[in-house]
Amino acid sequence: MRLYNAHQRSASMPYLEQAAEAGDVEAMYYLGEAYRLRHMGMTQAALEWYHKAAQHGDPYAMLRLFDGGACELGDVCPANGDDWPQAALEMTLPKAEAGDSEAMGALYDIYYYVEDPDEEKAMEWLVRSAEAGNVESMNWLGRLARSDEEKYDSDTERLEAAEPWYRMAAEAGHAPSMSYLSATLNSLGEFQEAWEWIVKASDAGNINVRQWIATCYIDPAESEMCNVKENPAKGWAIFLAINEEVPGTSSERFLRFYREEVTAEQRAEGEAMMDEWLNREPPLSYFPEKFGP
Repeated sequence: MRLYNAHQRSASMPYLEQAAEAGDVEAMYYLGEAYRLRHMGMTQAALEWYHKAAQHGDPYAMLRLFDGGACELGDVCPANGDDWPQAALEMTLPKAEAGDSEAMGALYDIYYYVEDPDEEKAMEWLVRSAEAGNVESMNWLGRLARSDEEKYDSDTERLEAAEPWYRMAAEAGHAPSMSYLSATLNSLGEFQEAWEWIVKASDAGNINVRQWIATCYIDPAESEMCNVKENPAKGWAIFLAINEEVPGTSSERFLRFYREEVTAEQRAEGEAMMDEWLNREPPLSYFPEKFGP
């Protein structure tokens, strides 16, 4: 998962396969995701791993099978019918009613997939999931509020509605929400606290945020939120460490872009301090959503 979360999906697949073959249901699902994303669509290998995860009750695997037309096109159907979203609902609803916050959150997606989508029930379960402590659901409620142009009249109102949900998840240790909270506070003009959450998100392994911190050290004028003194060598060290830990990321582009702004002496100094930023714990991650695009 460390490799998968860093978008090193091909490298992650042998390890996911070992875990999946040993019976790890989550590994089965993510192996299906790795095959699907690698080939930009459903493949036979992805379908097979999703089906194995679905047979063990993973609701998102069932929804992926529905999206891929597995029942209609490949005759890969639920044990008791031909409706994967309905099978996901029947499997997940009892768990949610028993208090499983992750199952509550999954119902938000499932209720949009069933034959008669129920937006009200979907939102009800998403809120219940968040109130039960599920940080992913808190984060999603923040994102929904941030983009709700029907309920809120202005951008400021949307930001203010999103902020409490992001804060709840961020304070519970959810790194993506730390980033969203920082961006929200920055838009509201709370630059000092926005920077504090940027630092916390970086410390939690958020790769995009750490790249932003590196940018601030090289060019503090980039944003009012950059609450650091100019230190190009340190920024260069951070970019080098990111590129070493997670090769092939946008850090390569940043290194090329800033090469002329950072002197040879500063680059040499950055190389000397790179190890301070390399392979920290927790590891760097893009924190991909389980049921993302």
